[in-house]
Amino acid sequence: LYRAIGLYAIRQNIADMKKADLVSPLLKDIDVSLRFVEGEQRVYLNEEDVSGLIRTQPVAQAASDVSAHPVVRTFLLDLQRKMAAEHDVLMDGRDIGTVILPQAQVKFFLTANAAARARRRTLELQAKGIAADFETVLHEIEQRDANDSSRATAPLKAADDAVLVDNSEMDEAQTVDYMCRIIKEKLG
Repeated sequence: LYRAIGLYAIRQNIADMKKADLVSPLLKDIDVSLRFVEGEQRVYLNEEDVSGLIRTQPVAQAASDVSAHPVVRTFLLDLQRKMAAEHDVLMDGRDIGTVILPQAQVKFFLTANAAARARRRTLELQAKGIAADFETVLHEIEQRDANDSSRATAPLKAADDAVLVDNSEMDEAQTVDYMCRIIKEKLG
């Protein structure tokens, strides 16, 4: 969701997305939604499927910048809570368990060291035919982590009741298996 807003800000040629007064006027023109199409979650921005477009590094940085603004967080808060109220959801985000859904039945704080995430992201981008350099991706991840954990509004942090999962040395299947076991233990 934040990536969709970041993409919109990029498209509007916002020079400094860290300035709330430049970003907040855009919100009136944004309609963002999630839909399931053929069993896959898709992100729509003003009725355009932007699911692939929002997975680039420039959009990731834009998302980090715009998500620091309380007005943007408030704009998306009701949408996120409404989705959880209407459906059983698996929701990910840097403040889902602390701000968006503090009463969630099961919370995970999924982490991996920056090098492991940079390797994964570089391979993901390259698989999509997007040129990616490990060192550049690593630097961008470290910068985003620093920004997101030190911001005043909804900083990156684990909820007190979250299960910490460091999957630096796990593959996707191992991570999902571990998390499913925890869910079964907690929910029966």
